[in-house]
Amino acid sequence: MTDGSAPSRPTPAGDGHRPTRAGRRRAPTGPRRRLAAAGLVALAAVLGVTLAVRGGAAPACAAPPRALPAGALAAPPLGGTVHTGKATFYDSKGAGGNCSRPTAPANRLYVALGPAEYAAGASCGGHLDVTGPKGTVRVLVMDQCPECEAGHLDLSAEAFARIADPVQGVVKVSYRAVVDPPLPGPLTFRVKEGASQWWFAVLVGDHGNPLRAVDVRQGGSWRAAAREDYNYWLIPSGAGPGPYTIRVTDVYGHRATATGIRMLPGQVQRSTVRMYGAGAPARSATPSRSPSARPSPRPSASATPSATAPPGTSAVVDAAAAPPANLAPVPAGCG
Repeated sequence: MTDGSAPSRPTPAGDGHRPTRAGRRRAPTGPRRRLAAAGLVALAAVLGVTLAVRGGAAPACAAPPRALPAGALAAPPLGGTVHTGKATFYDSKGAGGNCSRPTAPANRLYVALGPAEYAAGASCGGHLDVTGPKGTVRVLVMDQCPECEAGHLDLSAEAFARIADPVQGVVKVSYRAVVDPPLPGPLTFRVKEGASQWWFAVLVGDHGNPLRAVDVRQGGSWRAAAREDYNYWLIPSGAGPGPYTIRVTDVYGHRATATGIRMLPGQVQRSTVRMYGAGAPARSATPSRSPSARPSPRPSASATPSATAPPGTSAVVDAAAAPPANLAPVPAGCG
């Protein structure tokens, strides 16, 4: 789509969630009262909805997200604090989940979180160490489990098998966020299909920790992108034709800036800029944990197509990172 209108929101991934296992209501016993025709129709409608929900016929992920308790704030697990809960398992069937990854990770070790911890996409790309009866496994936060309460982790089948016997189905676990996990490589960027100079959306990858802010430089100033719950960072009015300079900030204050990200919808552009580690910028001292905070754009660089991707996969182009030329200093606001 090149007319500048925003594309429709992508269908959330995660169709592989198992159906709910809740049983059916037992029919009431005892004398029956006579009901007026209108009352009988209303009662039948209520019972029909109840049986449909509790009967487990529909996939779990078809259900709307569970409402959070009054006063509760949605926020990702952060800072290495140990949490306790339970784990089940599912199969994404190779899909990348609600976090919009092109595919599941190659090691197939991932997790879906409930709305309170998925936090409208704020957990995407982070990692958890999950410990069960048989040991500990590290998983990538990739998906949302709409029916899961806080503390309920829906692991991939492969991850569950690392910590428990799959025959158990549900096990008690403890888990914690991993701070600064090893990075698989430099930051990657994927401009969304349908994007144009008038409507900009980008997916940032390989950032290690959850992101807090993504900003795009346009006309000498930074513009904050807003994170959608499917994990793309959006500027509805667009950011111009590019190439783009993108600044990415994570929840622990790591910040990186990349240049030369091009308008190549549907292709993964791989920069040479890492979020942290050797050669990465120093992070700020204070971690941030704002449930409503939006991540800043990932750093990227000039991209040149290097190979044609196989059908059904995202094309990957290498980016030659270079420092921005003649850019005026900009206050280091976190967006």
